[in-house]
Amino acid sequence: MNKHTDIYTDIVLIDVINFSTLSSAQQLEIVVFLTQSYKRMINKLLENSNLTLPKLILGFVSTGDGFYCILHPKLKGYGAILGMSFNHFSDHIAKKYPYFEGVRIAVHNGVVNEFIDILGNKNFIGDGLNDCSRFLELKNFTISTVIVSDTAYETLKTFLAKHKDFDRLLAQREFKYSNYYHFKDKHGKEKRGRMVWLRDSGIINPPNPSFNSI
Repeated sequence: MNKHTDIYTDIVLIDVINFSTLSSAQQLEIVVFLTQSYKRMINKLLENSNLTLPKLILGFVSTGDGFYCILHPKLKGYGAILGMSFNHFSDHIAKKYPYFEGVRIAVHNGVVNEFIDILGNKNFIGDGLNDCSRFLELKNFTISTVIVSDTAYETLKTFLAKHKDFDRLLAQREFKYSNYYHFKDKHGKEKRGRMVWLRDSGIINPPNPSFNSI
């Protein structure tokens, strides 16, 4: 058996609101459009930051009504910013499809494990994915915000302390955050997270870190 290595990084979960209530044709239309739109957005981020895809995102995991986006560990802390960028883009999608109610986005810091699935493709499992999804159970979720776990928020603070230009940029965009919400997930486990958002929303490019020491 292959030896699995724990990967500790940022996980961003995008979930289409009320996806199951849409018709099959609407579901297909939204999934195709979301996939194409986010692909263009990510390609633009890569171009602007002079990165290749594997140095930004390790992989995507489909959930049927959304997807997990697993960041490269070198970019821990950028996950919350990427989540807010995804959220900004969804506002434009809502204008195109009146039945599209938007997306819910959660960000968490956690452990994932890479494996090769039955089709020979790279895939991921791990507690980090499961824990990230639990944050979408928060009843106080507000549209146009991103829910970040307590660990993801602390990692964002570390990222901003290291990247002062991003700290200044978020201040210019009027970065806001709520007090901590405390709730129990469906398994009775205590969770703690904040809502974060930008009053002046937009897409923010990632930094280009050194990968020499990976």
